[in-house]
Amino acid sequence: MRVKICGLTREVDARAAGAAGADLVGAILVRSSPRCVDVATALRLGRAAGRPLVLVTADLPEGELTESARRAEAQVIQLHGSEPPSLLEALRQEGPWELWKAVRVRSPDDILIAASRYGGRADALLLDGWHADKLGGTGRTFPWEALMAARAEIPPDLQLGVAGGLGPGNVGDAVARLRPDIVDVSSGVETEPGVKDPDLVHAFLVAARAAEASG
Repeated sequence: MRVKICGLTREVDARAAGAAGADLVGAILVRSSPRCVDVATALRLGRAAGRPLVLVTADLPEGELTESARRAEAQVIQLHGSEPPSLLEALRQEGPWELWKAVRVRSPDDILIAASRYGGRADALLLDGWHADKLGGTGRTFPWEALMAARAEIPPDLQLGVAGGLGPGNVGDAVARLRPDIVDVSSGVETEPGVKDPDLVHAFLVAARAAEASG
């Protein structure tokens, strides 16, 4: 299981995430997000962490997306909009990065439809809380029972990530119950949007690893 600390905006927080043992760090290019950074900052954040960078985007044109990912030295592109499967197929030809497709989940059908659309194209589905107006970063959990109900029908080679509303107090339960390939946190380890608390980051990592080890 990999642990991602997302929504970084400050190099000091990126260094803390790397020192705490995060496997991945995330920088957001979505302009509507209070954690939005530019490509140059994303590059600095990944280098400061010393960890693979996940570049979080939404509905960018293919050319802008690939150029941004190259400039940021991203190792993962996380697609949070309404990107079609054809875009993932095109991105696969453009670089060695992993491709994650975020899914806002209300029911098992949301997961199964996404698995059908993006299976064989995405490396992972990142399951997030649903919000009518926001693409992510809401601090809301999705109904975990939806994944438990759908999991048997999801292709085994499609990784599953759990995001939305996670923090040190519930990530252990999420890992124990859902056995995800990835856990992703942003607001759950913050003092304000884009400002991470190193103690919460450390506690999140400890809780996630302990639950993984106990399974």
